[in-house]
Amino acid sequence: MAEVKLIATTDSLFCARIEWALKLKGVEYEVIEVDIRNKSPLLLEYNPVHKKVPVLVHHGKPIAESLVILEYIEETWKNNPLLPEDPYERSMARFWAQFAGDKCLWGAWEAAKLAEGEGKVKAIESTQESLAFLEKQIEGKKYFGGEQIGFLDLAVGGIPHSLSAMEEAGGVKLLDAERFPSLHKWAQNFIEVPVIKECIPPREQLLNYFNTSISYIRSLSVAKP
Repeated sequence: MAEVKLIATTDSLFCARIEWALKLKGVEYEVIEVDIRNKSPLLLEYNPVHKKVPVLVHHGKPIAESLVILEYIEETWKNNPLLPEDPYERSMARFWAQFAGDKCLWGAWEAAKLAEGEGKVKAIESTQESLAFLEKQIEGKKYFGGEQIGFLDLAVGGIPHSLSAMEEAGGVKLLDAERFPSLHKWAQNFIEVPVIKECIPPREQLLNYFNTSISYIRSLSVAKP
C-alpha cells in the first residue's frame, strides 16, 4: 500500500497541479480516481468539509485544497524546492498563486458562463485586467520561478489550458496572444515539459464539462420569471 495517495479526477487541473509537484519532487504515489458527481464514501471520509478533490493522503492523514497540498509537499519533501529561499519572494509566490485562482480563473468562469450582455462585457474586462498583472510577473522570464518550474508555475500552469476550453464553450476571448505575449509564450513552453504534459487533462474532457455546465446555468437564467 502506497504511503502517498492522491484522491483525484482525471479532468481536474487542481488535481493535475498536485501530480506535477509530486513528480517534480520524485515522490511515488498512487492515484485513486473518484467520480466527483457521485461522492464516494472514501472522498467523504477524507474531505468531509468541502467534499472535493484533490485530497492528498500521507501516512493515512488527509490534506485538502490544492494550494495547501502544494505547501505540504514543499515542506515534506525538501529536494527540488518549489518556493524561493527569500521570505519576501516566497510570500509573493503565494500571493500571486491565490490571485491567479481568485481573479483569473474564477473571473474567466464568470465571463464564460454569462450570456451576451453588459455583465459579460464587464466580466471579460475584469478578467483581462487580472491577466495583465500575471503578464507583468512573467515578462522576461522562462518560468515564474526563474529558470526552473516553481510553486507559482504549478499554481498558474493549468489556467491557460482551462481558459482555452472556457473560451470556446462560453464564446469569449480572454487570453489573447497579442495582448499577453509573455503569458502566452510561457503557457506554450510549460505545457510541453514532459512531466507536465503527461498529467494535463484532455482538452476534450474540459470542453465537454464547460459546455454542459454553461448550458445548464444559462438555461436556469432563461427559466427565471
